Amino acid sequence: MSCDAVMSHIRRMLSLLRGCRTFSQSARSTSTSISSSDGGLVLQSRSTDVYQNLALEDWIEANVDLQQRSVLLLWRNQPAVVIGRHQNPWSECNLPAMRRAGIPLARRRSGGGTVFHDLGNLNLTFFTSKKAYDRQRNLRVVTDALRRIRPELDVHATDRLDIVLNGRFKISGSASRLSRKSSYHHCTLLHSADRSALTDMLRPSCPGIHSNATPSVPSPVANLLDHAPTLQWEELLDAVVQQYNAEFSFSAASALVDPSDEAAFPGLSSAAAELRGWNWTFGKTPKFSVQTALQLREEGSALSSAQLDMDIKSGVIERCQLDVPENWLPRRLSGELSDVLVGERFCGHRAAAAFTALLRCESGELRDRLKKLCDAMVTAMG
Repeated sequence: MSCDAVMSHIRRMLSLLRGCRTFSQSARSTSTSISSSDGGLVLQSRSTDVYQNLALEDWIEANVDLQQRSVLLLWRNQPAVVIGRHQNPWSECNLPAMRRAGIPLARRRSGGGTVFHDLGNLNLTFFTSKKAYDRQRNLRVVTDALRRIRPELDVHATDRLDIVLNGRFKISGSASRLSRKSSYHHCTLLHSADRSALTDMLRPSCPGIHSNATPSVPSPVANLLDHAPTLQWEELLDAVVQQYNAEFSFSAASALVDPSDEAAFPGLSSAAAELRGWNWTFGKTPKFSVQTALQLREEGSALSSAQLDMDIKSGVIERCQLDVPENWLPRRLSGELSDVLVGERFCGHRAAAAFTALLRCESGELRDRLKKLCDAMVTAMG
């Protein structure tokens, strides 16, 4: 079947699944003849864009009648860090390292902890009605699939809804989202992820944060390929699909879908754009404060330090107080430096731009010291 024919098939199938009342009776009859008759559907995303795939999850939940049909979505991303809905990115990930490596940050709409995605990590999303929501059963699909194709693997799901290997190494973490009538539960599965990048990216970028945001729980991780070197990616996908059908008594084949196809998924591109935006990624961070020491070094003199105290709400600095030794910098300048940040985003680039005008007004030793303090504050913001 050609790519165009496949997408036409998927569009007709999805039109059946949408909970819209605008489709004609004849269109519904045509779609019914080609859709799965047993209530199960397996979709595999062609995209490796984290924002498109997260938006695809939300699109399915919003547009598919999950009272009548369950869906398994399989997807993976180019390198990305994904935080939970109620998390603080400055606490969870190494933002400077991510910027240097060109790795994007995404905030998903479900809760849970922070995860690193790359092409060696399989994501599985189980969509059901709220009544049929059963995370342990979903994880059994994964563990039973692994046991069937590699009986030597010691894998089991924990009470925390992780999947561990050999009783110690985490190979899968879970998160979920429940709506009034529907639900989705997604989990990762580490096949051959870059564990070095995972370790480097999942560390705090800003010291001294105090917050009620949901913290991640660090765990030792492993790849399946470390313990089953012959396990191929396609073999893993096929095993999961087969076990999903066996567990839920479905007979669904996997269908490729392209979330960038606006005709098949109307509105998805604008949803992905929202997920890319600063207001969602950083602005949805729960209120937090920062109290940290700033080291102020000068050649030939003793080390000095300043205290930085900030309150941040919706990603914007509400209050900023700097305590700098007066013999190092006049109180007037430290006060002006604090004032210029109030109302700005908690962002090193925005802070550096705000400091520029102040630096232009000073010269000599005072300017040098002011510049050192500005640099220390930019660094403290990650």
